[in-house]
Amino acid sequence: MNYYETDSEFVKIMEHFVLEEVVIEPGQELQKDIRYLAILAALMGCQGTEVYREVLPRALDEGLTPVMVKEMIYQAVDYLGIGRVMPFLEAANDILTARGVKLPLAGQATTTAENRLEKGAEAQAEIFGAHMKEAWKAGHINRWLAANCFGDYYTRGGLDLKQRELITFCFLAAQGGCEPQLTAHAKGNMNLGNDKDFLIRVVSQCLPYIGYPRSLNAINCVSKAAEA
Repeated sequence: MNYYETDSEFVKIMEHFVLEEVVIEPGQELQKDIRYLAILAALMGCQGTEVYREVLPRALDEGLTPVMVKEMIYQAVDYLGIGRVMPFLEAANDILTARGVKLPLAGQATTTAENRLEKGAEAQAEIFGAHMKEAWKAGHINRWLAANCFGDYYTRGGLDLKQRELITFCFLAAQGGCEPQLTAHAKGNMNLGNDKDFLIRVVSQCLPYIGYPRSLNAINCVSKAAEA
């Protein structure tokens, strides 16, 4: 549908805010590739598939690599669930294929079935503190969290730990209802160097895509994490 014809006033307001006002707000700027990494993760979190298809080509033009895009999608499964992630995998495959990118991409796994739990627990400890080294022993879901979420995904190449914690923050902020986890991952971001100012800039750039309520909730979680 051509929204320029059916909703011209709305499009004018939206484009001015999203593409001009938010992007150039003093003190809220982000490096272009990081901005698009955050926006794409937020669009996955809020299930904005159609807008994702519009934004992804621009993100690739501004420095995101196909590997970064695919790694973000894979990691999203542990925070959004397979059912909500598959449409984005399909969208990315469509866009990458149309651009001549040969799929599948090079493998990024760094763990094995034998060491995924150990390496996952190490990643948890690096992000959240040494006490997480033994957290997997609390129950089978905690074990899955260490082995699957952190061992299978966080240890992969393509994105570093700071970038992986950033996209996790955006997944959680955008889907809403995960404020305790969002606060914990805001703290994890800070532990890795993504400080309070940076996270607020991330929320600011994602706000047009996820709305004011979830953005304000995210800022509140960032403030709580900074005080902890």
